[in-house]
Parts: sequence; structure tokens; C-alpha cells
Amino acid sequence: MVEALAVRQGIRIRSRESGARVGRGTVAGVSTILALPQTYMNASGDAVFALCQSNGIDPSEVCVVFDEVDLPLGALRIRPRGSGGTHNGMRSVVARVGMEIPRLRVGVRGERYSRERDLADYVLDPFSRSEREAFEESVERAAETLCVWLSDGIDAAMRIANSQTSSPDGASRPD
Repeated sequence: MVEALAVRQGIRIRSRESGARVGRGTVAGVSTILALPQTYMNASGDAVFALCQSNGIDPSEVCVVFDEVDLPLGALRIRPRGSGGTHNGMRSVVARVGMEIPRLRVGVRGERYSRERDLADYVLDPFSRSEREAFEESVERAAETLCVWLSDGIDAAMRIANSQTSSPDGASRPD
């Protein structure tokens, strides 16, 4: 998702700092740092914390984007704060910088998901063709949601992202 936003905005993610690959540029008229943590997922909070510290950024000015198996494929949910939920990477972020950090959850629970299946195997398996199309569409909507968050704030982004769900064929529709 971050890479898709970078391409869309013409930002090159090429430097390395604070345990992340980083690109700087302007998104929706706002000076922005896009970062891809290079830590283990369960230690993502270390990179987020280090980036905030080294750049003088308050965690409330960061939006963490992550895949969420607790949401149907294609669904988006953005919130201004909260716990780490069931996602170990987000738990790490909350443990390091606190609950007052915006997050955009991108649903990845597709037709192949089963609670009996090992979660690590599920999230590392490639999507089926139909799932891939639905996911790619959600990545585009997520990039747009982040642009709205930057330009108009979290409430505007929540009105857009949280009012959409994805149907089984991947088409988004209002809740």
C-alpha cells in the first residue's frame, strides 16, 4: 500500500533510516514521509518509534497501514487511536508509541481463510485471481483514503473509508 501511494505521488522510497526504507515528498499538499519498516513485523513499533523520534513527529501525525485478517477482503477501516487488536505488528506500535496513533486497516480475509488454518500460512500465501483483483482495488481506495486524511483530516477519511465494504466479487459498496 505504501509503495502504491509512493508510485502514485512520484515519491521514491530509497533511503534507509531508523530501521525503515523511507521516501520523502508531498502528498495532498502536505510534506510527507513514507516508510516501510525493515524490522520483523512483530517489532514494527521499533521503526515507528525511531522515525518519530529522529524526525520530531508526534505519533498522532502518523498513520500506520496494515493488513487485517479480521476484516473481509477489500474492507477498509481508519481510526484515530486504539489498541493493537489481534495484529502483532500493531501491538508492537502501540507498545512503543501509545494508543494515540491513527491506523488504516486493509481487510485481507478472503475465500481461502479458515480459523483452522495456520494464520501465518494464510497471510503469506498469494491471493487467488479474484482475491487479487479485490485487494488491488482496496489498495487504490486506501491510497485515496490517506490522501484525504492528509488534506482534510481523520474525520473526512473515516467518512470515506469506513462507509465502504467489499462484496464477495470485490466491488465496493456503501455499508
